[in-house]
Amino acid sequence: MKQYTAITGASSGIGYATAKKFAARGKNLIIIARRETLLNQLKDEIADNYPEVDVVIKVADLSVSNEVYQLYETLKQYHIETWINNAGFGIHTMMKDEDTKRAQNMLHLNIEALTILSTLYVQDYANVEGTQLINISSAAGYNMDPTAVIYSATKFYVSSFTENLALELRENGAKMQAKVLAPAATESEFAKIANNDKDFDMDQAFDKYHTSDEMADFMLQLYDSDKIVGSVVSEDYSFELTDNKFPYLG
Repeated sequence: MKQYTAITGASSGIGYATAKKFAARGKNLIIIARRETLLNQLKDEIADNYPEVDVVIKVADLSVSNEVYQLYETLKQYHIETWINNAGFGIHTMMKDEDTKRAQNMLHLNIEALTILSTLYVQDYANVEGTQLINISSAAGYNMDPTAVIYSATKFYVSSFTENLALELRENGAKMQAKVLAPAATESEFAKIANNDKDFDMDQAFDKYHTSDEMADFMLQLYDSDKIVGSVVSEDYSFELTDNKFPYLG
């Protein structure tokens, strides 16, 4: 039976770059996003470079609860070796200026969709050898950010949820590994959307940042390791692998 790596938010940024990195390893892919044109572009690029890799496209808006469940149901026919919850977006604004509808969509995508997909995947694959769940958090999921209060809170959720799940799986002898990747500033569409500025300049905003391709390399380092957390160190933008960052009760 063919095995697949499923990646949400694969139409751009870290998700797009990660898909290409996994394809380079011969991994069959299920790429998921709202923008079908960009998914087809990614599929064509992979076909040109890695023709032996099977790429399945799934179009879904994961900020809509029904579409989350519908998506997962359509994937029952595939054996999913790795699930990467990469889809998400940020909002950098003061609370007094917050667009609550936009914030609500962010909560649905960053928290609700990730939780539902993680739960369904764990229920189906927790005891399948070699499986991994990787959730994408952020440096803002481990540090306070008063310019992005709600976004930061969503990523604190992702970090604590995934670390806690990793402990649950370990303590119960599950074969699946759960891991969390925490990028810092990354050159992608993310910053433009978060700042609501299509001309957002990374060089002006940040002294240091990573490209999406560099973050995809970090993703592979986390994937290859037995650690729970892969995070960018804010002080010097190095990458470190650790077992956990939050303290465990018990």
